[in-house]
Amino acid sequence: MATEKDRSPDELKLKTEVGLLSGVSLIAGVMVGSGIFMSPQYVLLYIGSPGASLLIWAASGLLAMLASLSYAELGTVIRESGGEYIYILRTSGNIMAFMCAFTNNIVMRPTGMIAVALTFAQNTLAPFYDDCLPPNGAVKCLAALGIMVLTVLNCLNVRSSIRVTVLFMAMKVLALVIIVIGGVVLLIQGDTSNSLQNSFDGTKLSIRPMGIAFYQCLWSYDGWNTLNHVTEEINHPEVNLPRALMIAVPMVTILYLLVNVSYLVVMTTTEMISSSAVAVTWGNKVLGGWGWVMSVAAALSAFGSLNGSFFSGGRVCYVAAREGHMPDILAMAHMHRRTPSPALIFNTIICLIVLIPGDFQAIVNFFSFTAWIFYGMTVSGLLYLKIKKPDLPRKITVPIIIPILVLLAAVFLVLAPIIDDPQIEYLYVILFIMSSSMIYIPFIHFKLFPGLLNKLTVFLQLFLEVAPTAKNL
Repeated sequence: MATEKDRSPDELKLKTEVGLLSGVSLIAGVMVGSGIFMSPQYVLLYIGSPGASLLIWAASGLLAMLASLSYAELGTVIRESGGEYIYILRTSGNIMAFMCAFTNNIVMRPTGMIAVALTFAQNTLAPFYDDCLPPNGAVKCLAALGIMVLTVLNCLNVRSSIRVTVLFMAMKVLALVIIVIGGVVLLIQGDTSNSLQNSFDGTKLSIRPMGIAFYQCLWSYDGWNTLNHVTEEINHPEVNLPRALMIAVPMVTILYLLVNVSYLVVMTTTEMISSSAVAVTWGNKVLGGWGWVMSVAAALSAFGSLNGSFFSGGRVCYVAAREGHMPDILAMAHMHRRTPSPALIFNTIICLIVLIPGDFQAIVNFFSFTAWIFYGMTVSGLLYLKIKKPDLPRKITVPIIIPILVLLAAVFLVLAPIIDDPQIEYLYVILFIMSSSMIYIPFIHFKLFPGLLNKLTVFLQLFLEVAPTAKNL
């Protein structure tokens, strides 16, 4: 019988290490990252009132659940890794899929990961700088160190990465439960900030503030689609993928709503809006001398979320390369560890470049606007499959009204800020996405300069000990 070392490169496959528990942990672990510790004050700032902010959080959770139901069906019809990229490729064709892969790997994934890495670094350093903010240089250096540590971990062993995800998920859920319990105790004692009285006073009903508030809120929910990026590494994906989605997303939604109520019970509207990290402010008011615990919890939460993002994000680059839309070297995996190390290293390099000018607020708005363009395209693909190919085998079928509602929400989130308050940055985003066709047409479609990267590919293949892989079917 042939051993793993005796396999030909064509038989090399990624390990299937993701079960139901690790799948739930991966989704919840990525969702519960920096957002719930940083975004609530911005949601309140843009929408104007505590009551409206809670409605935004509830509506965002409902949207995440509806979108995850749509992705659950897609994941059982198209049982391949790659998330939005592979779904767009199978339903909308090569050029649209390349635009998704290019934007995801060069902009969306790196900016999202950098925002989480900056939160990790800020909260790690915060206890050492009581009277001022940590120096920007120190924050970025620590963020870069965290990124490189997780790159090494994910390149070395899939199982270790999953164990880290499960461990940090348990720790961050515990931190959120502490916040919830603290709010409940104060509510019972009647010692509240009165933020929930006249809770809808000052609500801003214009389109742009609502759209930006949704952006900030949905940033905290982002990660609900994580498991669809690693479908081929899931044990029994036709069963565990939809189950994990249906457990993780509602659980996180309920936690988020309770945590926000606790924030509003403890702090006044002014205190929340002026806070640089709302969970840390909550900790200082409720836990007193132990307030630093919330800063540590926020740092650990961000670190765990960053690990999950690395695990799933590298697979998008890997799958795009396997389909011929990225350099061949990125579609290879380590011959013994069976991890997509070239794709992970590539993601790390892009992240470190993006980190140099990184800014949390700008990153969140940019990321959310871009992400919902491709979420809308993906759900459009599901509608196409439901209407044109209803006989395709699938383990779960959602009512057609669900993807229609998600598509309408995606259209609103993309168009609302542009219509209400046009800004040149949104045009830059659209032009960047469209510019990827300038790369696709000569280098992918017409395959100009096919031997340009061959020597570099061979060198890197030998240096990194990697080889081409086959799909996990």
